[in-house]
Amino acid sequence: MTSIVLSPQRALFDIPDDVAYFNCAYNSPLLKAARDRLHEGVGTKCHPWERTAASFFDDAETIRGLASDVFGGDADGYAVVPSSSYGGSTAARVIEPLLGRGSKIVVMEEEFPSNYLPWERSAHETGAEVVTVPTPADGNWTNAILARIEAGVKVVAAAQCHWTNGAFVDLAAIGQACRAVGAVLALDLTQSFGAVPFDFAAVQPDFLYASGYKWLLCPYGFGLLYVAPAWRAARPLEESWQNRENAEDFAGLVKYAANYAPGARRFDVSETVVPTTIPGAIAALEQIKAWRVPAIAASLAATNARIAACLEDLGFLLPPAESRCPHMFGAQIPERYRGNLVAELMTRRIYISQRGSAVRFAPHLHISADDLTRLKEALRQIVG
Repeated sequence: MTSIVLSPQRALFDIPDDVAYFNCAYNSPLLKAARDRLHEGVGTKCHPWERTAASFFDDAETIRGLASDVFGGDADGYAVVPSSSYGGSTAARVIEPLLGRGSKIVVMEEEFPSNYLPWERSAHETGAEVVTVPTPADGNWTNAILARIEAGVKVVAAAQCHWTNGAFVDLAAIGQACRAVGAVLALDLTQSFGAVPFDFAAVQPDFLYASGYKWLLCPYGFGLLYVAPAWRAARPLEESWQNRENAEDFAGLVKYAANYAPGARRFDVSETVVPTTIPGAIAALEQIKAWRVPAIAASLAATNARIAACLEDLGFLLPPAESRCPHMFGAQIPERYRGNLVAELMTRRIYISQRGSAVRFAPHLHISADDLTRLKEALRQIVG
């Protein structure tokens, strides 16, 4: 990981001085630039006569190029979708004809529903079996998942970190194991895409999907889906006029095109370019590109190291540093404390969340030195 640590970027966000927000794994704050682009997008809908045929496609192509530049993979492999649920459902739809009795689909215990429910449905439809990897006692999800990848496994649905506590998963090792048994690797990266570097060449995912409203800093209703070349000729989840060849020729739309647009464009959600949503996503990806994901990760790791040191002093139980992702982590509250930590911090305008039995800390680049001081002092007063 790069050693570059960015200075606090609070001025780029609209966050009051008295708010200390450590809850981006729940919902990230919108950048001011994204807010302004969204306002401009509303204006374009007010003046529809100014929109041309190209307006229905240009922003989606911009998104594909930005996604490739920022995260890797080829631009043609990206589809614009509204959510990780849509991406996971698309992947399951593509893979379902290959499943049957005796097929196994490996998922993580307490996985977020977006990367479980589509596969549960596919198992129900085909007679396949969902194999749930139990939460490992030692916190090593990589070894736990690897132990379940064997002959008969057709799909591994995983993530770069567990969404409840940020526990790290070595996807390069998982990808290698999948290829060894001929399993499809389907990844929900909602809780890491944009904050943790991702190596396409090492992992080689078949499908990758992420909702945008968390670490991508995007508006609600925007997400990304990456489809590997081997699957780009598959049937999409829906049939949209925009996903067909020559869709830019509005006069010729009554001559229904038999062929899809190239690459992963067939998997785009219909009405891809929503002027009240996608301009904000473009602004967010442009800023992430300027910051660079490795620098974001290094900066968040430095912030979380300071939080973790305070928590350990107070008796919180944390996973080993080597098993945590840089951008977020969960901690077990000391048994001596019986209150509601999330609620007590909220009264002080300090925001974290609780998932399962862990309280979760998920800062972004808006965090200032004052935010960290306030958090530490409040924790010592409440728990200490």
